[in-house]
Amino acid sequence: MTMLTSQADFSLVVKSVAQAGQALRSAGAERQSQVLEAMASQLQAVTDDILEANTLDLEASLEMAIPEVVLDWLKLTPERLQNTLRMLKRLAALGDPRLLKMQPGGRLSQSLTSYGQVVPLGVVALIYEGLPELAVIMAGFCMRTGNGLVIKGGNEASQTHQVIMAALERALQQTDLPANCLLSLTEAEGEAARTWLLQEPGIDLIIPYGRPSLVQQVVRQAAVPVLPTAIGNGSLYWAASGKLATVIQMVVDSHRGEPDAVNALEKILVDAACSSSLLSQCCNALWEHGFEVLGDEALVAEVTGLKLAKSADWSQPFLTKTVAFRRVEHLEAAANWINQYGSGHVSALASDVHHEVCRFTQRVNSAVLYLNASPRFLRNPPQAANMALGMTAQRGRCYGFVGLEALLTTQQILQGLG
Repeated sequence: MTMLTSQADFSLVVKSVAQAGQALRSAGAERQSQVLEAMASQLQAVTDDILEANTLDLEASLEMAIPEVVLDWLKLTPERLQNTLRMLKRLAALGDPRLLKMQPGGRLSQSLTSYGQVVPLGVVALIYEGLPELAVIMAGFCMRTGNGLVIKGGNEASQTHQVIMAALERALQQTDLPANCLLSLTEAEGEAARTWLLQEPGIDLIIPYGRPSLVQQVVRQAAVPVLPTAIGNGSLYWAASGKLATVIQMVVDSHRGEPDAVNALEKILVDAACSSSLLSQCCNALWEHGFEVLGDEALVAEVTGLKLAKSADWSQPFLTKTVAFRRVEHLEAAANWINQYGSGHVSALASDVHHEVCRFTQRVNSAVLYLNASPRFLRNPPQAANMALGMTAQRGRCYGFVGLEALLTTQQILQGLG
């Protein structure tokens, strides 16, 4: 592909991505399944090349002062890569997701009926840092839904990304589908390419994925619709009736969503009726699991070994194995705190009292609530239709899991009766 040098060049290329996406949609579900299988096969064939390129990216990143959390995301293990290939194969077997969202028709008047037709958005863009497998997952989602895709990965993953994109393009060519339904903006085009992307009216949706600084920057600068993702900063309310073992299991397991613990419980709101002894036992268990444990002023004075949390910690994700405890008077105070300072994408409750469960679900505004269960995030869960790129707190297009449905919309059809 010719190197892009201006916004006008970029606009023309995006139009070709949109046209190729239309061709992908017209090809039908069976051809889309074929290209997904071909993508998995092509990537499997170059697994060693991908891992070698990833090693080179890691070595280069160590000299670039890349943050440690991004380095952790960047390190692509064989297990992570194979799990990604399994996702492609499951997408291939899933069939047309539009059929799962068919909208029933209705009669508007004596001469007019209506129904909804589920259609792809058109052109979707992914801006991400670290996590090179996200390019594969989003490509799979777009192949399955019939969308064109523009990808801008972080420079730290440039060599890994290059090998991956070459394999995906070979799969499209192998199945006689237009390779330009996937557009990768390279490191050579620099930061200007991201600016063009954020201002391009031909893009129907941008999904940024990474640290809050990246996501917030995209939201601020974009002139097109954005679906912001969220990582970490999940909140847990430990009610007086909640069992200690349940709290420990929920917190520890939520941080096991490697490499990016999307639904990690990082803030634990402890009911005033919970004893200092139980709290100390919880902290000791977390220390044994390698966590850093912080607390508010009251709890630091109450529990030996707690470090004092900074005021800025409460509203920001740690993105490490760190949790912060805070005392609250009752459930309503916990709900108000979560709604003000929480991530908005996930919150949890540990309680054995039914009316507390009901009040918590009525008062907390987070997209997904977990009750006495670990909120650990899985991109490739048992139900293939529930596969997800990440999570979002944004209401509207989708709320919670960012999966196939986020890339689809409903076209209303009105038909006269003659």
